[in-house]
Amino acid sequence: MFIGKSQMFGVDLGTSNTRIYRKGIGIVLQEPSVVAVRSGTREVVAYGSEAEAMIGRTPGSLEVVYPLIDGTIADFELASAMLQHFIGKVQGKRSLLRGKAEYYISVPCGITSVQKRAVEDTVLRNGAKRAVVIEDPIAAAWGAGLPVDEPGGNMILDIGGGKSQIAVVSLGGIVVSRSVNRGGMSIDKDIADYVKKTYNLEIGQRTAEEIKKRLAFAVPADEEARMEVRGRDTVLGLPRSITLGSGEISDQLDAFFAVLTDSIRATLERCPPELAGDLLEKGVTLCGGGALLHGIGDRLREETGVPFHLPEHPDECTVLGIGKLLSGSRSRNPVRLNAINA
Repeated sequence: MFIGKSQMFGVDLGTSNTRIYRKGIGIVLQEPSVVAVRSGTREVVAYGSEAEAMIGRTPGSLEVVYPLIDGTIADFELASAMLQHFIGKVQGKRSLLRGKAEYYISVPCGITSVQKRAVEDTVLRNGAKRAVVIEDPIAAAWGAGLPVDEPGGNMILDIGGGKSQIAVVSLGGIVVSRSVNRGGMSIDKDIADYVKKTYNLEIGQRTAEEIKKRLAFAVPADEEARMEVRGRDTVLGLPRSITLGSGEISDQLDAFFAVLTDSIRATLERCPPELAGDLLEKGVTLCGGGALLHGIGDRLREETGVPFHLPEHPDECTVLGIGKLLSGSRSRNPVRLNAINA
């Protein structure tokens, strides 16, 4: 591999998934943001998909950890090790192209300068030449194909694993934004809590996520869907199975949508009048993994009165937007981006 000149990578470091984009190639890695470690010693035994497969199945000597919580780094050491491992998979033995690679990393809007610096240090400590931080809504808007650099309002709702972000962007920057610590993983927890409370059945995180994908509908479905679910009886302590219906599971989305719609309304209220008219005409663009929830656009339109649009690949908008920046199809304005050199 020729490494005589700097290589450029984009990293969407998310709570539930990490994606890496390489300039000139495209998305080269998509892995769960999960690490499995030995209890006590914190020795890492697995990363990504391999670690995710252990969720709910580990012995007492192992635990599965999410190094990022609500879109920010909660465990710097494990986040650094995880990112180094992922880059190693992309680069093979030339991990991080020591001193030669530039990395553009997406971060949630509104995080502190200390949190931004933690993200940058995660990359720079592993030998990168340069680290540039980009706020998620800007990258997602680029990836969704919105005219972000033009005068005029564009609204993005990015529903990630641990955080949902609402932002109005114009002229390459964020005019007003709001974020809430509710995302796809909080829906999984709501479902697991419901099953435990209603049926005395304890289920794992992966089972809850599968229930969400198959039975959770933001608007009433034409036909009731059903699914057999296995778990542990909390009274007897024995394995047991039940059958769940889409109607009862869809009802568990109400709390999530209440928070989401309140945040959307609050963001619109803070939006300058000149841009508010643009938003009523253009609507809101949905992105993030949570945008794949059945009927979410219709539900939000009913509750806010604003049209919602879904890009072709909503879960990849952020990393694709960083890819556009790397390819030069978006100007790299030094005022908008926070660059740190090694």
